[in-house]
Amino acid sequence: MSKPIVAIVGRPNVGKSTLFNAMAGEMISIVKDTPGVTRDRIYADVTWLNYAFTMIDTGGIEPDTSDIILAQMREQAEIAMETADVIIFMTDVKQGLVDADAKVADMLRRSRKPVVLAVNKVDSFEKMMPDVYEFYNLGIGDPIPVSAGSRLGIGDLLEKVVENFKEPDEEEEEDERPRVAIVGKPNVGKSSIINKLVGENRVIVSDIAGTTRDAVDTEIIRNEKEYVFIDTAGLRRKAKVKEELERYSIIRTVSAVERADIVIIVIDAKEGVTEQDAKIAGIAHDRGKGILIAVNKWDAIEKNDKTIYEYTNKVREILSFMPYAEIMFISALTGQRLNKMFDMIDVIIQNQNLRVATGVLNEILAEAVALQQPPSDKGKRLKIYYMTQVAVKPPTFVVFVNSKELMHFSYTRYIENKVREAFGFKGTSLKFIIRERKDK
Repeated sequence: MSKPIVAIVGRPNVGKSTLFNAMAGEMISIVKDTPGVTRDRIYADVTWLNYAFTMIDTGGIEPDTSDIILAQMREQAEIAMETADVIIFMTDVKQGLVDADAKVADMLRRSRKPVVLAVNKVDSFEKMMPDVYEFYNLGIGDPIPVSAGSRLGIGDLLEKVVENFKEPDEEEEEDERPRVAIVGKPNVGKSSIINKLVGENRVIVSDIAGTTRDAVDTEIIRNEKEYVFIDTAGLRRKAKVKEELERYSIIRTVSAVERADIVIIVIDAKEGVTEQDAKIAGIAHDRGKGILIAVNKWDAIEKNDKTIYEYTNKVREILSFMPYAEIMFISALTGQRLNKMFDMIDVIIQNQNLRVATGVLNEILAEAVALQQPPSDKGKRLKIYYMTQVAVKPPTFVVFVNSKELMHFSYTRYIENKVREAFGFKGTSLKFIIRERKDK
């Protein structure tokens, strides 16, 4: 089940970024007292009590504005509203109820999404409650007083937010079919790949970047096995944006990646790997998904006997944080190697669900430790007691040691490499949790 998405919307300068940072627990959004400082929606994964969700910070909405930046913010907030499961509508007790708030409230009502009304900058609940009651006039439920700056009332606000999450048993029964998200910048051929796989034009394909606005699910059956492909709105580098909808599709990508088991990152062979591609790859990597990099439009590249080798090295260099990712060179136009994609997806799914017996893991661990002694610091040496696998999708291992501090990142990477040498785990990230256990 994918995480719910919560969007914070409201006029500029009501304290959305401050609330976002208070919930995310770190300074992610730029907070400044000038309307319009938060230009791009930024997302963070938040855990509260037993709930985990993705939170979106939006630029402020000015319902009627000729200012280009403010109009862009309205666009991005509208997309956040479309994508979100729950919306926090933020207002400002010090500015009071203004006409623009009523207009935003109308927009939110039309979205038919659950809305939680937060009244910010309430530094004293006793003194300011009469001013808070004024916000009942918006007609979108009980106003909840908070002070994002002083971190007051945030628990009450979150309680109201999570009430609107669907209970797991409300969801349809668990879908066992592999879910594959096809992500990438606009116009790299994501929709063309799906159309070729389906054998009919199911998704609108056009040379105008950003034709696919919404994530679309397509069922494909091959060799009597069903797959669900999720096509997403593409991502594009900010400087090149012509149409505002493209600029804000990163959240759609996050939400599609969240729903998928496998992520196919489509790269344009003519352009090579761009910064935006690396950003998308990072989203999938951080969420522990199976990853396949599909270099599309390979038919348009002049080749010699070294081309694939050189290109692979370039991709590996830029995406060095995910050396496990599988790479394929395809052409949606000619259909080159598209059928092999399913074989690769099957292999990655198998690896994502691979379980290794504890005894076998510890044999590998003992051999690794014998080959390369664990690090030591100030006369104290790292001892590794044992390792066990606790989860799949992605395969997750717990390593018990005498001191977490001595378990350097580089030694964890060394152990990971030894596990990969033995079992492959191609196409999937591995997660290592280090636990301390004192000597008896």
